[in-house]
Amino acid sequence: MEVRRFLRGRLDDDRLDRVIAEVAERYDREDPSVRCLDADNWLSTPLVLDGDLFLKVISKQNSLVHALITTGRNLGVFSAGTEGFFEHFGTPYQMAKHELEATERMREIGLNAPEPLEALEIDDLGVVVLEYLPEFRPLDELDRETERELAPELFAALRTMHDHGLAHGDLRAENVLILDGDLYFIDATNVGTGGRKDARSYDMACGLAALEPLIGAPAAVEAAATAYTTEELLAALDFLDFVNIRPDHDCDAAALKGEIEKRAA
Repeated sequence: MEVRRFLRGRLDDDRLDRVIAEVAERYDREDPSVRCLDADNWLSTPLVLDGDLFLKVISKQNSLVHALITTGRNLGVFSAGTEGFFEHFGTPYQMAKHELEATERMREIGLNAPEPLEALEIDDLGVVVLEYLPEFRPLDELDRETERELAPELFAALRTMHDHGLAHGDLRAENVLILDGDLYFIDATNVGTGGRKDARSYDMACGLAALEPLIGAPAAVEAAATAYTTEELLAALDFLDFVNIRPDHDCDAAALKGEIEKRAA
């Protein structure tokens, strides 16, 4: 966590105060309550205003870290035999604008996501304002039986994204939130249109890697097979080893490969 805090950097209180003041004025909030979230996040400083507005404040340092992460991911997928398909943003505002637009697009195709409100540039910072989801739980904090029940819904939602020409690019348990029994998706990253086919296979690998530690390889592959063909699952095999070396995934890649290969046989 300390490494993440160092890389994310710490915004001066004065700059955060200016962001809070401008957003409060835009939403007619007088003397709003502010809660800083100690989120496991490299790429922004997250805040909650008045319990219902979620702000992600993005600095130039966050943008630099995003560039480094993007380079690392592209090298990783290159090692899997494909061209890199992750794209970087030039400015903090562009990062904020992308998150707003990606969230809007997910909602347009019928998926659950926090209501996107606006993207702003304040004091050279990017700020995305979203609906705050109270009392949500990440997928990996549920009981095993519920995780098994929700696994086919996760892949059905992923299939919906892919059928509409979208790719998430950063699917992991922390980016799948559960509220009142429904799945909500957050934090889609920037995937170039030229690499969408490979990005979809990468998404499937990420979904399998997120679920395997929670429900086991057989159940994870069975859930994926409710939405994807065996040929599509085989295409995800190339990315499993790379996904598994990411610090935010820890799965039994060999077990997942074995289950997919058994299904193919």
